[in-house]
This record gives sequence, C-alpha cells and structure tokens, in this order.
Amino acid sequence: MSESAEGFSLWVDPANAQVAHSHLLHYQHETHRPAPPAPAAPQPLYRWAWIGSVAYALVLLGVALAISRGWGRLDAFEAGELDAGLVRQGQWWRAWTALTLHLDPPHITANILAGAWFGYLAGRLLGPGTAWALVVLGAGVANWLEALLAAANHRAVGASTAVFTALGLLAAYSWRERHMMTLRPARRYGPLFAGVILLGWLGTSGEHTDIMAHLLGFAVGGILGALIAAQRLQRLWRQLPQWVGGVLALGTLGLAWFCA
Repeated sequence: MSESAEGFSLWVDPANAQVAHSHLLHYQHETHRPAPPAPAAPQPLYRWAWIGSVAYALVLLGVALAISRGWGRLDAFEAGELDAGLVRQGQWWRAWTALTLHLDPPHITANILAGAWFGYLAGRLLGPGTAWALVVLGAGVANWLEALLAAANHRAVGASTAVFTALGLLAAYSWRERHMMTLRPARRYGPLFAGVILLGWLGTSGEHTDIMAHLLGFAVGGILGALIAAQRLQRLWRQLPQWVGGVLALGTLGLAWFCA
C-alpha cells in the first residue's frame, strides 16, 4: 500500500486482483451510510389569525348584548341552554346555542380572553377559518356527548367547552406536526404535555366548573387536531379558502339558533 496526494493505492499480486477488488467492494458496501432524510419543513404560519379571534369575541358579545337589550327572544336561555334531557329528546341544536350564552360579565370575559388566545394560536397553524370551524364543530360535539353522559337534569351554558376544544386542537396538531420532524422526544411531545397541564390548571378550578365539558372539549379537539394533521387531509383543507371555514363556523351557530 502506498499513499500519494490523490489518496491511497493498494498493490496486490495480479493473481489476487479479482479477490481484492471483491473485498474492497464489500467493504465499501458495509461502510456506506445513506444520508439521513431531511426533516420536514414546518408549514408557514397564517398572518391573519387574529380575525378569527375577533369574530369569536364579537359573536359572544353580540349575543350577550342582544339578550340584555331585549332584542330577539326574551327566553333565550330557556331555548338555548344545554339541557341534557331535551338534547336526548332530539334538540341537538342546544349543544351549539349553549356555547354563546353566559351568566355574567366575569363568565363571558374569561371565556373571551382564553378562547381568543387559544383560537389565535390554532389559527396561526391552521388558518383562522379552518381552526374556528373545527373548534365550533368539536365544541358542539363535546356538548352533545356531555348531554348523553350527564344526568337528565343537567344544564349548562358558556363557551368554555369551545375554549378547551381549541386547546386540544392546538396541542394535538402541534404534536403531530412535530412528530413528522426529526426532533427530540421532549420537543415532539411538549405540546401534548403543555396542553394537559393547562387543562388541569384552567379546566378544573372554580366553584361551578363543568369539568366534564372541559375534558370532553379537550378530547374532541385533540382527536380533530390529530386527524387534520395527516398529510392527505392537509393537502385537501389547505386548498380551501379560509373564508369557507369561517362561513361554516358562523353558519353552524346561525342554524342552531334558527332551529331553537
């Protein structure tokens, strides 16, 4: 063997040239390591996510103002609250109308602040229309499930179910998106851990807290977030304009109140 500026040279007897060549090819094959695949690039963030949060706040404030001023139905709470017994009898719309009703200023203020923030973060990832369409759909499903599981005389109002649906959506989608990247487990599962911690911190405190609604909202939001993060579904919903999701979210609430 000799070394030169061009590299190493191996000298063998001509009779052993074929065997040496075979050994060198075998060594090259064993030591070859393919380059690791490049990590998937994160999807770009949506710039106008705040629009969905503003629309969410305006809907809640608009319903509260209409009820306080006597515009529309005077029995809005009786017609729209989540009544488990009536939902079981077929009044499905109460699962959505109850999201827009609140008992007092602190109640609506807390839900507006928390929901607008979680919804904004989800909107940055999914787009405001897609995020809020999933939040409204998921929160209604969570309320409907609560009506089936709770006692027949259970009643509830408030957008807190939507707040935790947005949190579950955000946590699960972030987890699935990071799971497709080459990241350490702590960074991949961090969004899930953070979501569960916030659920325990914000969703179980308070005298009249509806823990079941918060847990169901987080669970349904988490399922939707994990599903929508699938690459095939991403290719589909990213082709839709964001206004389609916004119309779907507002239309669902409008249809529910029309049925009420």
